Formats: sequence, C-alpha cells, structure tokens
Amino acid sequence: MVAVDETDMFEAERPRLVGIASRVLGDHAEAEDVVQQAWLRLHGTDAEIDSLPAWLTTVTTRLCLDRLRSRTPVPVDDVEPGGTVNDPADDVALADTVGLALHVVLDRLSPRERVAFVLHDSFGFEFPTIAALLDTTPPAARKLASRARAKVAQPHPEDHLADWEVVDAFMAAARNGDFDRLLRLLAPDASVSADDAAVLVGTPRQIEGREEVAAFFNGSAKSALPVFLGERPCSAWFHLGSAKVVFDFVVDDGLVRAITFRAAPDVLSRVVRRDGGRPRG
Repeated sequence: MVAVDETDMFEAERPRLVGIASRVLGDHAEAEDVVQQAWLRLHGTDAEIDSLPAWLTTVTTRLCLDRLRSRTPVPVDDVEPGGTVNDPADDVALADTVGLALHVVLDRLSPRERVAFVLHDSFGFEFPTIAALLDTTPPAARKLASRARAKVAQPHPEDHLADWEVVDAFMAAARNGDFDRLLRLLAPDASVSADDAAVLVGTPRQIEGREEVAAFFNGSAKSALPVFLGERPCSAWFHLGSAKVVFDFVVDDGLVRAITFRAAPDVLSRVVRRDGGRPRG
C-alpha cells in the first residue's frame, strides 16, 4: 500500500518536475530522462522523506545540475540530498517565461547561474530554497540569479535563431509531444495549408490558429527528416528512402507563421537532405 501511494504521489508530481527540468535543460526528452532517474533514486533510497515533493525537487534539480556540468569541464557533485527543503512551487503556477530564443542565451550561463535564474525567474522559488539546492547561501544565490539576468539582458548577435534552428526545434517538439514548446514556436495566426498532391496522400487541406496547429503536430512527424527546398530549411516525410511530403515552413522573427504540405513531383525532385544549416554531404 505504501509503494502504491508513493507511486501515485510521484506521478502527481511528474508534470511539475518535467516542467522544471525542461526549462533548466532546454530539452524535453532529457528532462523526462532526468525525472525518471529521480524516480529510480526514490526507489533506491532508505532515507526518511518528510516531504516527497521537496525531496523530488531537490533530486531533480541536482540531476539537472549534473547534466549541465557534463556539458562543461566542471566537477559533478553527488545528487543524493542530505536533507530536503520546503517546496515553494506547490502553489505557484509554472511560469512559461523561458522561450526557445532564451535557451540559446542560457547556454552562455554557468550551470549554477542557469539554475538560479530559471528557478527564481520562471518558477518563483525564493533564494533560501535555491541556496539549499545549490549548497550555497541566499545572498550568493541572489547574486547568481542577478548575474545571469544581466547576461540574458545583453543578447549577442549570435543569439538570434536561424530559420533552420526554428524548423528543427519545431519538429523535435512535435516528435517529443512537447505541446507547450510547439505553442511557443508558433505565431498566433499560424496556419497550415496543402497542395492538391499532398491532400491526395492524406494531409489536411487547411488548419488555422496556433493551438489547432500545435494539436495537429503534437506527437507526430516521427518519420520526418530535415531538408532544404531550394534555399529554405524545411522538413519532409520520407518513406522507403524517398521524400513523400515536404513540410514547407515560413519563419518570421523566430516564429513559425505558416507550414505548407507539398507533394507535387516537381517539388519533391528539389528536396535536398540537410544537416543543420548545411546540405548533407
């Protein structure tokens, strides 16, 4: 009965934990993996847990720190918490202030700056709580967040997302079923259309509105690959090695404004596979 209750409590906490990890790491799939590791840690610990939400927040945050540190040559601390902290996120609506473009900027922050900034500015964590998670003092945690905020407020020219990065981020969110990220990547008046050939193979003729477009792509496009159509970065559904439908994107100021499904033979003949922003060699 205790195990069942613990499982139910963990599943109730999972969406919140994934939300935190997604914003800290900038990757939904990696966030899911981190939260699953937290579940395994919970199963493996003999420690007395006064507050399961607080314990899970601590473990998830420190696992995120480990992931961030693994991207840079910084020593990794043990993620097993010595104790737990009060969890202020219980009554806080999870703010969605960390958009895709901001994740590019976040990559310039140190792991500790990134965690302090995201937890405070996106989730409303108080600095004493952040300090406990980072094994530092509240003034030091405040300074980390302040320093991160200053860096974020001074974007570099290279922080602007290229169109191909927006397209690939959108398709990754579609494959991963990351509905929130799809919404963030779509313009409010986003739409989908299709040429006659694409309609004949089963694509919808028209979809209007950000939420409707996000709902259509959510969890789909698993067989799509990055391509160029002329000079435009697009994606395409492949079957048996051949492109069958091109997803032709219109990207404006970092947002997807329109997607056209194209399957006319003359269009498919111009499809070129790409790796990131370059044609595939």
